[in-house]
Amino acid sequence: MILHKIVAGAMVVMVLLMSPALAKNTLKWASQGDALTFDPHSQNEGPTITALRQIYDPLVTRSPNMELEASLAESWELVGSDAWAFKLRQGVTFHDGTPFTAADVKFSFERAMSDTSDFKEQVASVKDIKIVDDHTIHFVTKGPNPIFPNEITSLSIMSQAWAQKRKVETPQDYKGGEENYAVRHANGTGPYKLQLREPDVRTVMVKNDNYWGTTGNIDEIIYTPVKNAATRVAALLSGELDFVLDPPFQDLKRIESGSGLQVKTVNQIRTIFLGMDQSVAELRTSSLKGKNPLADMRVRKAMYQAINIEAIRKKVMRGLSYPAGIITSPGVHGHTPVLDERHPYNVEAAKKLLAGAGYADGFDIRLDCPNNRYNNDEAICQAVVGMLGKIGIKVTLDAIPKSKHFPKISKRVTDFYMLGWGVPTLDSHYVFSYLFHSEGTWNGTGYSNAEMDKLIEALATEVDLAKRDELIQKVWDMARADVVYLPLHHQVIAWGMRDKLDIPIVPNDSPQFRWANFK
Repeated sequence: MILHKIVAGAMVVMVLLMSPALAKNTLKWASQGDALTFDPHSQNEGPTITALRQIYDPLVTRSPNMELEASLAESWELVGSDAWAFKLRQGVTFHDGTPFTAADVKFSFERAMSDTSDFKEQVASVKDIKIVDDHTIHFVTKGPNPIFPNEITSLSIMSQAWAQKRKVETPQDYKGGEENYAVRHANGTGPYKLQLREPDVRTVMVKNDNYWGTTGNIDEIIYTPVKNAATRVAALLSGELDFVLDPPFQDLKRIESGSGLQVKTVNQIRTIFLGMDQSVAELRTSSLKGKNPLADMRVRKAMYQAINIEAIRKKVMRGLSYPAGIITSPGVHGHTPVLDERHPYNVEAAKKLLAGAGYADGFDIRLDCPNNRYNNDEAICQAVVGMLGKIGIKVTLDAIPKSKHFPKISKRVTDFYMLGWGVPTLDSHYVFSYLFHSEGTWNGTGYSNAEMDKLIEALATEVDLAKRDELIQKVWDMARADVVYLPLHHQVIAWGMRDKLDIPIVPNDSPQFRWANFK
């Protein structure tokens, strides 16, 4: 183990030393997992979006306090009841010098609506896109959509000419294993240009001197994915790194007490939970034949009540999490403290539920878990394995990198899995459309409820806010009653960094280095 850590640490040093000549203000940072791709519409995944946001701009973005603010669109307004007009920023160019126009916006949105896009739900309400002139564009929606600007803060704008030249008019089919030019190359309008992309090794970005907006004094960014937590901390303590996105919680005090270092924490808008495939006739990873225990709500509730979330909070998360009753966090519209109350931890009640469902002796199943995505993800899964064992459910754990884990969910080939969900729109409809709707692209549970689908679809066009809140409440009530998912906790995030680095920590855990300065 010691030798492994020494070798891993040496590799980090070698990668950093092999980097291009350091600019005056070079930010060296790391986290446990790399971006999945640099195709901007292929994967709606937090670290991937974080990397892309340094290079690409959306029409509308969020400030450090999570309020909407202008980006490539200077302003927006409703036109009639079912259209949004956007005035685009003038004088903006892509990194290759191509002027930014409304044609690029139309192209990018249509690309995001493609079958291989992971952003389809965010633009599902768009019926038509009309270019008024080079810097004015109208989005006609399928009925009124009061939250359309909120839905597009993660949607990157590409150059149509560049995409056509490189033959990347449609997004990479990530789950199909496709490789295209946009996976390792980029051409945005953002504050940094992609200089070098070596997946799972390093990514180098340099400042865009022609950026339309304001930036700090970071001239170059070198990102190195480092899976081993001890190695990340050692590199930060030694000065090889300036910023670590996900320092292990057990080392936070050590980092804080280190010379020239600081730690920032904030409650994240992300909930960690477990999904269960309720739709298949027979589990794929069980010796139980001809049955699917997960199809019975009593079994799902038994599994819920067997999880001692307080023990996970104290022992695994070291207090840096908040128990969840629904799979969305405070700060998201529709969340309430009442909804967030958990079903009580009760092993005996769980055993009775299992027996009532005909599984008094339990059953066996595999839990699929990422090991480089969420705070202590593998350790959480290990704890769940032990807890479910107490009610007779024998769980084997398969903890693998997120690049291999997530396709299991999107392809719907996993019986039981961990997932975390952030909400860039800050609205429950985003959660519903991806995770509860029968056609949601991240609904790996196979849950299908026609009544709920209708409520979710109605939410998209309801402009009466009181009625809209009633619809949201109904969907959450149905989801809790059906125990569609097993909510675990809302994350708290911690960033470790040099004290000379000034950057605001944000609840979406997505550092924007245009806000950063070396003091």
